[in-house]
Amino acid sequence: MQDTLDQTAQNLTRLVEIFNTFRGCVVAFSGGVDSAVVASIAHRVLGNQALAVTAVSPSLAENQKNDAIQVASQIGIRHRLIVTHELQRPEYVANGSDRCFHCKSELYDALSAISQQENLFTILNGSNQDDLGDHRPGLLAAASAGVRSPLSEAGLSKDSVRSLALHLGLFIWDKPASPCLSSRIAYGEPVTVARLQAIEKAEAFLMSLGFPLVRVRYHAGDMARIEIPSDSISLLTRSETRLAVLQILHRAGFRYITLDLDGFRSGSLNEVLSFSCETTGPHKSDRDEPALCSRNLPQLPILS
Repeated sequence: MQDTLDQTAQNLTRLVEIFNTFRGCVVAFSGGVDSAVVASIAHRVLGNQALAVTAVSPSLAENQKNDAIQVASQIGIRHRLIVTHELQRPEYVANGSDRCFHCKSELYDALSAISQQENLFTILNGSNQDDLGDHRPGLLAAASAGVRSPLSEAGLSKDSVRSLALHLGLFIWDKPASPCLSSRIAYGEPVTVARLQAIEKAEAFLMSLGFPLVRVRYHAGDMARIEIPSDSISLLTRSETRLAVLQILHRAGFRYITLDLDGFRSGSLNEVLSFSCETTGPHKSDRDEPALCSRNLPQLPILS
C-alpha cells in the first residue's frame, strides 16, 4: 500500500535530517529501490560528497549491473563500479546459511577502503525497517563494519520506500527485489562461477519469454527448479514454450528441469532451514537473504 503524499513528505523530511548529519558518504548501491532512494537523497543533500559504489562479481547479473548504471545516471550521483572477490572466501563458496555474512563482509571491506581514500567516512546501505524482522547475516556484517542504514533509522517500511521512490521520480520505484545470483543455489551446494552463469542464462531467457518475476533455483545434481507466479504456470507448460525452456536450460548446464507448482516466493530456499529461535519466516520479506538465529554468528548490535 502506497503512503499518502503527507506521509511521504514526512518521511523525506526525516531522511534529509539524517543526511544533514553526514559530511560525506559512500552508498552500497545495487540499483534496487532501497539503495536508489538512499543514493538519490544523498546526492540531493551532499552533492559531490556522495559516492555510489556497485560491486561487480559473477553473482551480479548483467541486467542488474546495467540497471545500477542507468539509475545512477538518472540520479546524477557519482558512481563507481568495483570488482569484489567473495568467491575467494572459502566460507562464501561453502554456501552455508551464513553465506550473506561473508558476501557483505567482502563488500564492506571494499567500501571501507574507498571511504578512507575519498575522505567520505560514512558508509550507507539500503536496509529498511522491514528487514529488521529477521536476524539477517548481512545486517550483522553491516553492524560489524559500522555501516549506517538511514531508511531503517527513519522507520521506513518497504512500501514507504517505494512511495518515496515514486515521489522522487525514480523509474525503478516498482522494480521487484532481485537478490544476488548466489541466493538461488541451495545451501550446502558450493557456489561456482559455472553455476552462477547457468542461473543467469536461464533466468534471462525466461524473462525474455515474458516472465518478469522468476527464480531458477539450483539443487544438487544440476537440477533447476523454476519458480514463476502460480497464475503464469499454465503459460510455461504450453508445448512450444516448454520445449524452448528445456533446450535453453539444458544448454546452460542443467541436467534436470523442474517447475515448482507452489509458484514464486522469495526466499524459498530458506524453507529447509531449522531455527531454534523465533523468526518471522521466509515469506515475510521480498529478499532472498537468509534469516539466522543469533547463536550462529558473532553477537553484534543491529543499527536502528
